[in-house]
Amino acid sequence: MESELPDIYCPFPQRTNPHVGHTRVHLDEWTRNTGLVHRDSARDRFVQADFGSFVGMVYPTADSKNLDLVADWFVWLFLVDDQLDDGHLGRSPERVRDVVGLMRTVIEGDTPGALPDGQLPAAVVALADLWERTTPSAAAHWRTRFGWHLTTYLTTATTWEAGNRAAGVVPSEETYIAKRRHTGAIHVCMDLIEIVAGIEAPESIHNDSRFITALEASCNVVCWANDVYSYEKEQVLGEIHNLVHLVRHHRGYGERQALEHVCAEITTETERFLTAEAELLAAYPQLSWMLTPYLDGMRSWMRGNLDWSRETPRYNPADVSQYEEPEEYLEATVLGVVPD
Repeated sequence: MESELPDIYCPFPQRTNPHVGHTRVHLDEWTRNTGLVHRDSARDRFVQADFGSFVGMVYPTADSKNLDLVADWFVWLFLVDDQLDDGHLGRSPERVRDVVGLMRTVIEGDTPGALPDGQLPAAVVALADLWERTTPSAAAHWRTRFGWHLTTYLTTATTWEAGNRAAGVVPSEETYIAKRRHTGAIHVCMDLIEIVAGIEAPESIHNDSRFITALEASCNVVCWANDVYSYEKEQVLGEIHNLVHLVRHHRGYGERQALEHVCAEITTETERFLTAEAELLAAYPQLSWMLTPYLDGMRSWMRGNLDWSRETPRYNPADVSQYEEPEEYLEATVLGVVPD
């Protein structure tokens, strides 16, 4: 697929984490213990995706313990997202309201009750484990921000996207771009940079316009590159929530022209990040100990996401037929809601 796509500008070096091998083993054990992946067809696809490699590319400096932790977050987000995007549940927002309510209970620090059948969905069990391992030592303002980003991801993915699918609504480019940073859970992943790097950015930095610009631009680069690489797969699935698709729909572009347009916009956002980064470091030289690893984490995300997207069979057009029957790889028990 890479040879057929326009080049995506990325001036950051390719890196990976030396602890990837350990994390692959850890992920296999954790997904079995939590019940997130157990059917053979789902496990085969999970292994092929190689999330250990992905997390090693986007968090290349994490120690082994933190790499395991963020890898678990990745898998949880991907598996929940697949249920909402590829499965029947993504077209029935009311069907997942209960399980999202249980997730919000965990995020708010309470113990979730079971569903009417007496069971807790695997995704809720796994989230409770993740929350307990991630938040205790984090600053209160970080927990609040992280919880808000996670809750916004869940509610946006289950209400806005699902509502659009159910009603046949095609969002505008502007609306989609704003929502995409939440539906892709990229803010959640960027928040984890602070955990991995062992830093704490004060609220004054998070509220600085230059930091906001750098974060927004880096999030856009990651999300739009994902849209470029997942475009063909999502066309098979009839998924409208993809920037390439929306550019074609609203501007009347052909496929190649739309791909080139989005790739050019990725270049613009990358340059916007670089400008904001330079301005931020110049404005706060006394905080370079904290800003440098934070911004480096954003750089690693832009580069690592691109490298993984080029390598993973998840978006390979030769294997795209696997997505035509999502029941073959989705675990109904993840969300505890079995499709009709």
